[in-house]
Amino acid sequence: QVQLVESGGGLVQAGGSLRLSCAASGSIFSINAMGWYRQAPGKQRELVANLITRGGITDYSDSVKGRFTISRDNAKNTAYLQMNSLKPEDTAVYYCNAHLRTGWDHYVNEYWGQGTQVTVSS
Repeated sequence: QVQLVESGGGLVQAGGSLRLSCAASGSIFSINAMGWYRQAPGKQRELVANLITRGGITDYSDSVKGRFTISRDNAKNTAYLQMNSLKPEDTAVYYCNAHLRTGWDHYVNEYWGQGTQVTVSS
């Protein structure tokens, strides 16, 4: 079993900052990538940021480039999303996502966290 547990969400004023954490636990052999998605009311879930383990390649949505930074502590299997200069349009439920193997001969599977609410007031 694999669990992704997010933390760090909350209410913040526009222009403020928040740091989200996502801890992956359980039977993890290797992690290919970890990322963050978000879903605002009435909208589809969208990619916010992604970090590929091999090469440390990062990818960001245009709407957050220059404001958000994704990072990982590989030893702790934990991903972070530092969010600066927050805007009301960043309000959403943020979900952690991971592509990982639970064994050396296992396929890569996708896992999701339960989500954490981020609300930015104007």
